[in-house]
Amino acid sequence: MGDLPSDTPPDTPRRIPLATPPSTTPSAIRVRPLEAADYETWLPLWHGYQAFYKTDIPEETTRVTWNRFLNPGEPMFGALAFDGDKAVGLVHWIYHRSCWTVGDYCYLQDLFVAEGRRGGGLGRTLIEYVYDTAKAAGCSRVHWLTHETNTDAMKLYDRIADRSGFVQYRKLLS
Repeated sequence: MGDLPSDTPPDTPRRIPLATPPSTTPSAIRVRPLEAADYETWLPLWHGYQAFYKTDIPEETTRVTWNRFLNPGEPMFGALAFDGDKAVGLVHWIYHRSCWTVGDYCYLQDLFVAEGRRGGGLGRTLIEYVYDTAKAAGCSRVHWLTHETNTDAMKLYDRIADRSGFVQYRKLLS
């Protein structure tokens, strides 16, 4: 784990460095961590993800989220998949503690592949990138949720992960 800057409060989570696993995607696809200069490249994919789930995340939340990805004191990460110079997919994940293991868990929060590029292995490549990165960071598990209507993605998920059998409940707090 990397050292925190000296002005970082002592209760701030330590930033776990990103691994850069070799690309396993066919052709010229490469996946790499988000960089500060990627905002304008990342934003259309982020908006595409929101459109897919028929939601609209406020601009303020988008900016805070982006800044968290770049903040070494935050346990939030992101990566982009590129075909040549064109970004064609994104993935976001968060490391968090567990009462059940010593190693952190990795919550894969957002996964999006651009329309017209789905079904070609990009989703799997992005998930495997998170698997490799989480393993390198000492995580004991990667987990995620998907909407019950996302049946195409669930076909992939059923091949590369195990269903836990748990049902999510939630209460929005105002």
